[in-house]
Amino acid sequence: MRIALTTDLETCRNLRRIVFIQEQNVPEAEEWDGLDGQATHLLAWQGDRAIGTARILIRDHVGKIGRVCVLAEARGTGAGAALIRAAMAELSTRKGVTQAKLGAQTHAIGFYEKLGFVAQGPIYDDAGIPHRDMVCDL
Repeated sequence: MRIALTTDLETCRNLRRIVFIQEQNVPEAEEWDGLDGQATHLLAWQGDRAIGTARILIRDHVGKIGRVCVLAEARGTGAGAALIRAAMAELSTRKGVTQAKLGAQTHAIGFYEKLGFVAQGPIYDDAGIPHRDMVCDL
């Protein structure tokens, strides 16, 4: 598996459509929030097939990692953890960015905790799915 920065938004959006819109029933209007153009995007590849993506938005000293998804057949392979590690590595190269933040689906909190994130604040609804904010100092 390899992970790289990408400008191939079509492939990223295709993966997000499969996972979030088709599989998790996230409304299209909520998934396509208009922020893709200002984000940094990552793609995970298994051979010549894209299997996962994530995006990074930077505001002040915080890098927000979001839209993290892995195709169902590639879950459990380490692709999700590799995407998060790659996003963290990218953030660590950005001057002034001292913290990573993400909104974790509550079932995935343990996954993110293993990667160094700490839950903070209350559980909230995002697109009909319970989430909780998590942070990690860089």
